[in-house]
Formats: sequence, structure tokens, C-alpha cells
Amino acid sequence: MISVIASIRVKEGKMPEFLEIFKANVPKVRSEKGYIEYFPAVDVDSGLPPQVLDENMITVIEKWESLEALRDHLVSPHMLAYKDKVKEIVGNVSIKVLKEA
Repeated sequence: MISVIASIRVKEGKMPEFLEIFKANVPKVRSEKGYIEYFPAVDVDSGLPPQVLDENMITVIEKWESLEALRDHLVSPHMLAYKDKVKEIVGNVSIKVLKEA
């Protein structure tokens, strides 16, 4: 199993638009071969140090059966369409691809 933590910085004031586009794509992702888990998350103010809150950051939590399933996901037609729809409202994206130690 592969876990992915994707951090997506959304441009100021664009979070509602981004979430609408993202959430519309989620059912398509969840129907992909190799899908285990996929959802967007936002910061919750826990008051715990060293947490840094960021209202313009979405963290996507993903789990896939294999690295191959993840790679197929990234080039699927619905993901390519999603990337095109959000390209003007996303500042940057970084990912961590992880396996259990």
C-alpha cells in the first residue's frame, strides 16, 4: 500500500472555488482501480504547538494499493481535466509518497 500526503496551496480568496472543483472530482477518483482512500482536509485549530495554521492550504490524504495505481491515477482523464480547471487558482503543490516503515 502507498500513502500520499499532497499539500495544495490555493490562491487567496479562491478556496470555495477550489473545493467545489475538487469535490466534484472525488467520486471519479474513488471509482479508480487501486483506490483505498482519498479526501481533502483543512487545518483545525488545535492549539497544539508546533501547529501552523494556513487557511489557504488543502491537504489531500490518499491511499492506493500500489505505486502503479497512483501513477495511473495521476494521468487519468478526470485528473488531467481537474488540473486544467484549477491551474489558475492553485499556487503550488507538493507531495509525499510514503510506504510503511
